[in-house]
Amino acid sequence: MVGTADLVNATLRILCCAALLCATACASSSSTGGRGHAAPQPTSTSGGGVTDASYDWHVLVSVPFSTLLKESPIPLHEVLLFHDETPPAAVENKDCFATDGPAPRFVGRQPHQHLLCFDHDRLNRIEAEVRLPAAEASSMFMRACASWLKNTATVAPAEPVGTVCEGRDGNVAFSAHLALAPGDATATLSMTLSNAAPHDTVRDAIH
Repeated sequence: MVGTADLVNATLRILCCAALLCATACASSSSTGGRGHAAPQPTSTSGGGVTDASYDWHVLVSVPFSTLLKESPIPLHEVLLFHDETPPAAVENKDCFATDGPAPRFVGRQPHQHLLCFDHDRLNRIEAEVRLPAAEASSMFMRACASWLKNTATVAPAEPVGTVCEGRDGNVAFSAHLALAPGDATATLSMTLSNAAPHDTVRDAIH
């Protein structure tokens, strides 16, 4: 005959086993749930998505316009520019410099050219060029241009036109061009930023 003590011990063992099985099942469910709800991934910028901060041309302004050359907060070295044709006087009279360190990323890529040009020792022009895959260049340019035009304060086309995108944001005028050559694997996107403030000063003086 089974005694009362034996029944109590058997019951306790059954309850312990049940609790252990329940705990194991809960842990397994939690682990599976964790795998089913992975952390969100960053938005892909493949194909020229404008969610990438480098698509904003403001990243190219590493030194404020009108900064004196000798007061540049970043080290620069002068570069010699060669032109296929005689350049306009406005370009010829400028001294252009490149940064000693890596250039800021633009349109998701490292520029192969990033120049800061000074007129009378004051920064008034920035030039940058990046190479884009030829097959995607046009669509990338159109999307980037559309985002640039949203912030322009001047009258501009509602949609980017062809391979040119121009506008103005405050005292900075921007002019972007896309150069496509048949058969080339890459296309060149060039961006020129100009200090528009001096032009306003001259215009106001005339009127």
